[in-house]
Amino acid sequence: MRVPVELRRCYKLLNHGPTTLIASAARGRTNVMAADWVMPIDFEPPLIAVVLASGTLTRELVDQSREFTLNLPTAAMVDAVHAVGRVSGNDVDKVARYELTTSPASRVSAPFVEGCVGWLECRVKAYPDMETQLDLFVAEVTAAWADDRAFVDGEWRFGEESLRTIHHESKGVFFTTGERLAAREP
Repeated sequence: MRVPVELRRCYKLLNHGPTTLIASAARGRTNVMAADWVMPIDFEPPLIAVVLASGTLTRELVDQSREFTLNLPTAAMVDAVHAVGRVSGNDVDKVARYELTTSPASRVSAPFVEGCVGWLECRVKAYPDMETQLDLFVAEVTAAWADDRAFVDGEWRFGEESLRTIHHESKGVFFTTGERLAAREP
C-alpha cells in the first residue's frame, strides 16, 4: 500500500541511487523516461537534482508545467524501464506502448507510475542558467510516498526480490538493490 513519507526524510527514498522513472505532463500530453542522474541535495525544503536533456519530450513537458513525478521502479519492471529509456516520447506514446499504468498524483499534474515502490511529487525551482547550460533541474519535493511492503518504519527493507529497486550500469544491464548492511557504531 502507498503510504506517505515525511518530507524531511524523503531523501531516504533516493539515497541508495536507484534508477527512476520521471513522469511529466502538460497540454494533454504525458511522458515517462528512465533517469539515473537523480539525487537529493537538501533536507528543508527537500530538494532534488535531475538532468533532463534538451530536445526530449520530458524536457519540453517539464519546461511547460514546471513539475514532474519521480517514480522508483522495481526489479519486476526492468524490461519496461529499459524500453522507456531507449525510445523517444517524440516518436511514440511510451505509456501506451509499454502498457504502463498511471494514476493521479496528489499535488502535481504529472502522474504516478504504478508498480513502483516510491513516488515523489516535484516542482521545479527557477535556476534558468543551470537548466540551459547543464540540463540540470532543481526541484522541491512537495509530497513523497512509498510502498509499505518495501519501505518500513522509514527505511528500505526489501523482503521480496521483485520489489527491490534497480540500478542501471549501461547498455541494458541493471543490478538490484542488495542486502541491507548496517555498520557498527565506532
